[in-house]
Amino acid sequence: MSGIAGWLDWQRDLTTELPTIRAMTTTMTNRGPDDGGVWTSRHAALGHRRLAVIDVSGGTQPMLDGDEDSHTVLSFSGEIYNYRELRAELRGRGQVFRTDSDAEVLLRAYREWGEECVTRLYGVFAFAIWDERERTLLLGRDRLGVKPLYYAEYDGGLLFGSEPKAVLANPLFEPVVDAEGLVDVFVVAAKRPGDAVFRGLREVRPGYTVRVTPDGTRQRRYWSLRSAEHEENLADTTAKVRELLETVVREQLVSEAPFGALLSGGLDSSVLCALAAADPDGTGPLETYSVDFADSETDFTADALHISRDAPYVSAVVAHLGTKHTEVVLDAPALLEEMGTTLRARDIPGVGDLDVSLYLLFQEVRKHATVVFSGEGSDDIFGGFPWFTAVSPEPATSFPWSAGVGDRNAVLSADLRAHLDLNSAVLERYAEALREVPRLDGESAAGRRMREMFYVQLTRFLPFLLDRKDRMSMASGLEVRVPFCDHRLVEYLWNVPWSQKYTGQQEKGLLRDAVADLLPEDVVRRKKSGFPFGQNPEYLLAVRDGVRDMLSDSTSPARQLFDEGTLRAMVDSDAWSNGTYSPPPVLPRALLLDAWLRQYRIAVRP
Repeated sequence: MSGIAGWLDWQRDLTTELPTIRAMTTTMTNRGPDDGGVWTSRHAALGHRRLAVIDVSGGTQPMLDGDEDSHTVLSFSGEIYNYRELRAELRGRGQVFRTDSDAEVLLRAYREWGEECVTRLYGVFAFAIWDERERTLLLGRDRLGVKPLYYAEYDGGLLFGSEPKAVLANPLFEPVVDAEGLVDVFVVAAKRPGDAVFRGLREVRPGYTVRVTPDGTRQRRYWSLRSAEHEENLADTTAKVRELLETVVREQLVSEAPFGALLSGGLDSSVLCALAAADPDGTGPLETYSVDFADSETDFTADALHISRDAPYVSAVVAHLGTKHTEVVLDAPALLEEMGTTLRARDIPGVGDLDVSLYLLFQEVRKHATVVFSGEGSDDIFGGFPWFTAVSPEPATSFPWSAGVGDRNAVLSADLRAHLDLNSAVLERYAEALREVPRLDGESAAGRRMREMFYVQLTRFLPFLLDRKDRMSMASGLEVRVPFCDHRLVEYLWNVPWSQKYTGQQEKGLLRDAVADLLPEDVVRRKKSGFPFGQNPEYLLAVRDGVRDMLSDSTSPARQLFDEGTLRAMVDSDAWSNGTYSPPPVLPRALLLDAWLRQYRIAVRP
């Protein structure tokens, strides 16, 4: 997947700034452990770190085309799954290739079609193309935002990178967090598309390009969801879903590096394993990987998002498909020790042990594989989360995963509450999201409500999940592919009515019927259960002790932001959080916030 970084400045000579551009690029080493390089001209500098998956011996970046006065230079992260078809088309149009890489296909596509090239790409990507002749920088991001790309403008220039740390490595950028950024720190999955916590830092929005010239910066949307009547009956819809899944999985199996799949025993990952294991071009049993916690048999407690333990279902799938399986067993008390690692991977406070357990899983998987499948996105396009079946036809005022959450401001200090109202901010952001929904004329009230549900899911909650998966995997140098996030599948499911998605009166009934012949019946009908998390008493005690220490430390920067009485009440009880769907606990996030403010030297200016 790799990591990119760069700098554009219309006034200064960037050929004299090699140490800085190298420092920005070096922050991406975990994303690209195999190779790296930088390229500079007077006004533009691009850096790249490579994780070699396609054309391992070629495809070095930054990649150049043209003579010295008219260079086109590419730094690219991601995978273009239709690169072979595009290469054939471009050759037919006279383009000459030097490598077998998908990166060069993108470079040639830009030379042939300009900015419009992005509409022809099937895959996940974030890229920067500097056109020396046109004096233009083009940034682009895939349709669902699977691959991240950040940028920060300043007077006379722009910085960019796959992660905030690349921009933070340039002394021109000051790490400041204002009230808008604090909303994203304290509230999970309510971030506006394009926001990036730090003041002045932006994300290239999913499905957008950003074009930078001496005349200014222009955003352009090249993809969006389009609402239309779904005219196929249930049988035809079920067949179409199966056809799309088979196509997408087949395309995404391309890799010259060791390949495997994550397996939770849930429907989504099991489907991908079944389709991948059936690939006739496979060279041996599919390698699969699962995660569990030591003593989970006794520590596990069910909640709205964690219905059952994964282990029995994982065993059933492994036996059915004959995969070569590895179970990664984590020690819950050790989770706290790795939170600093996951904080540095995210560059912002994350979701505590949920991040760490995923990171530790990826660390182990990386010892065996470079590329793996993951089932992320299925619940978002088929309606698998419990809030889909609990939705009321009446208008809602907040995000559905926030059901039951009480006063968000209760955790804030009195001083911070004078500048920040989390409750109002969440309501405002939800209303903003609803104003974006592409409506369908004549749709029933119930259909309209479900369309709203799927829209906020795809544009607010799914980006949160994809960001977490990207950071934790790339911190391990592991490429995680998410076939359910293929834009063709997303486009198709967007207009399928809830009555078909919920066939059989079970969440994801449509998907279950489409793949029923591939898996054991108990796996096909298993209710969704979320990613395992640490419930070990020793871990919970360690977190409580950590928060007690933070509240007793007069130098703690986070202490000034929290209401001490509220946090102490959480420490002394089991009420770490509230809400029907058990949002990530407040206490581990408080520790992460404190570490973030210290380590990143954040200036808080609400």
